[in-house]
Parts: sequence; C-alpha cells; structure tokens
Amino acid sequence: MPPHCMQQEEQIMPGKKILMLTGEFTEEYEIFVFQQAMEAIGHTVHVICPDKNAGDLIKTSLHDFEGDQTYTEKLGHFFTINKTFSEAEKQLDQYHAVYAAGGRGPEYIRTDKRVQAIVRHFHETKKPIFTICHGVQILIAVDGVVRGKKVAALGACEPEVTLAGGTYIDLSPTEAYVDGTMVSAKGWTALAAFIRECLKVLGTEIRHSEDVAKAA
Repeated sequence: MPPHCMQQEEQIMPGKKILMLTGEFTEEYEIFVFQQAMEAIGHTVHVICPDKNAGDLIKTSLHDFEGDQTYTEKLGHFFTINKTFSEAEKQLDQYHAVYAAGGRGPEYIRTDKRVQAIVRHFHETKKPIFTICHGVQILIAVDGVVRGKKVAALGACEPEVTLAGGTYIDLSPTEAYVDGTMVSAKGWTALAAFIRECLKVLGTEIRHSEDVAKAA
C-alpha cells in the first residue's frame, strides 16, 4: 500500500479489571451505574461480597435527601454478584483498581479481616483506590490508607476521615476529588464526575469522532 494511503494505527489498550467491594444494602446506584458505565467502555468490574458466590443475590439500598435532617433509606433492586469472594481474594494481582461503594454495606464489611486484607493489598501496591459516600469507612478500617490524603465522602464520615489522618474535602454533590490515584466523591449524585475521574486515573481516553458529528 502506498505510504500516502496508509493510515496510522492507534494502539488499543486492553480493558482494566476493577474489584468492587459491596455488602448487603450497599447503595444501588453506586453499584449499578458504576459497573455498567465501566463495562460499556470496555473495562471489567467484578462485584464481590463477603461469603457470597457468583450468582448469589444481595439486597441494595436507595439513599436520598428529602428534606429531613439526614438521608432516607429505601429498598433498592437485588444485585447479582458476579465473582465469588473466596476466588477474588486469591487473585488480587489480576486487578488494576479497587472500588469501595457506599450505602449501608461498608459499616459492617469493614470489620471483615478479609476485606481489610484486600484494601491493604491495593494500598501497599499503590494501585488506584476509588471510594464514594460511605465507602471511605472500608478504607479507614485499614491503618494508613487515608492518612495524609484529601478525601471526599458523605458529610457524616468527616470525623472518621479526620481521626484516620485524612483531610475531609467538602465537595458539592456533583463533584469528585482526585488525590494521586485515589478518587472520591460524596455520593451517587456525583457519579458522572466520579466515573470520569476514575477513567482518567485508569488511563482511559475517550475521543469523539468529528466524522460522526458531521454525519449527524
């Protein structure tokens, strides 16, 4: 083929593997929206819950602010776990990042020594850590993970972040914050910004074709 007819081929990088930590009544949107957005782009998201196998169901919760002094909680959809917990904890080297989803789940799975060991692996290997809403409670359970970090989370988690040696960042409900390879946000209303920043940390670049725009 003549040189002037050859098109430069762009290097296409394989998708990344992300491990999502959940428990019963983890926030619905923070599971479903994150997983589907990442997988639409070509990444793989394995969602695990302590003592659950692939195919098992967990209940999710819906948290919202509706004019009360704190958030309301409603039952969300069931979610089907897609990775057996005991398998994932033996395959941590295969994952490029860990994501601590929020909601009710973090307050109890953070006491699980196996979950703490997973978080410790990603911290010690300096892999990206993503956290939203109450998800920071999982990170705080492991000494040193948030120490010296600027972290966003639900406002009720501010004392815990501070006591763990972190700096709480009071963002708007639609913003996300990046400190090195840690991405954080207050809650599900920030998922668009949160996912966008997670993709940047993962090295994912999305381009919009001008040809498509012209054709439209």
